[in-house]
Amino acid sequence: MRPTPGVVPRDTRLLALFDETYRTQSMTRAAERLDISQPTASIWLAKLRRDWRDPLFVRTTAGMQPTPRAADLVQSARSLLARVDADMVASPAFDPETSRRTVTLALSDVGELVFLPAILRELHSRMPHAAVRSVSLHAPEVAAGLEDGTIDLAMGYFPDLEKRNFYRQVLFTDTYASLVRAGHPVKARKLTLAQYVALDHAVVRAESRTEEVVERYLARRRIRRRVVLTTPHFASAPMIVAQSDLIVTVPEPLARYFTRMSGDLRIIGMPFEPPRIALKQFWHRKFHDDARNAWLRGAFRRLFQEERRS
Repeated sequence: MRPTPGVVPRDTRLLALFDETYRTQSMTRAAERLDISQPTASIWLAKLRRDWRDPLFVRTTAGMQPTPRAADLVQSARSLLARVDADMVASPAFDPETSRRTVTLALSDVGELVFLPAILRELHSRMPHAAVRSVSLHAPEVAAGLEDGTIDLAMGYFPDLEKRNFYRQVLFTDTYASLVRAGHPVKARKLTLAQYVALDHAVVRAESRTEEVVERYLARRRIRRRVVLTTPHFASAPMIVAQSDLIVTVPEPLARYFTRMSGDLRIIGMPFEPPRIALKQFWHRKFHDDARNAWLRGAFRRLFQEERRS
């Protein structure tokens, strides 16, 4: 005879008590194993007896002996407990080849130019059905998006995410380079300090804040540039430099990218060893054990390690 519909216990702790009492033939030992009090065990057993309309266990000199009804139910109870345990312990699988969920990345304009082309190639081959969405947001919005899952990863230079609720992983470390136009009056391959401070500088102060690294570096060395142009856009600054006698200092991957795109620009050496910058990927601790997020992090980490070696 099955339990009356609607009275199968939803609380697995009741099923666990039933199972332990059946195994040990002692409600006292069952309560000890489940780390509950004797009165609580009595209340739970009383609920099971009401729901299943049977005494379930009868106290005898040999202990709490199961009734025929309890013997009929024990395997079903154990199957339910095993299923719940397996569902809670097993990590959900992630199959990149079948996933259709959009991959959302928080990237600055630097990040788009440096990261996105390689990411698109990688995901096209390994996640062929997933689209990629790049967003550029203020730091609090990036943090909120990572926390609520609307952003999978932030990639680049994000000093505001260097706090306890976020994990981070260095993808690679790079440096900075200065750009001038190909026909710049200064013909040398490397500037002297006097030339560097005498030139008119363009400075990019974008949301990515990578310029902060250069400014702190120069401030520590008491080097003052003559800044005549400040812009929030990395994409436009080199194009302006290509048509003027300005100099701009940007992350070296960007400098290499712009010289490949335009023969009107060239890299010119700085009179000091330029600072280094760590470009990282960030994710919220809520998603540290998420199978999809972990797969993305691993794929991007391997991708950029290989890119740097090639």
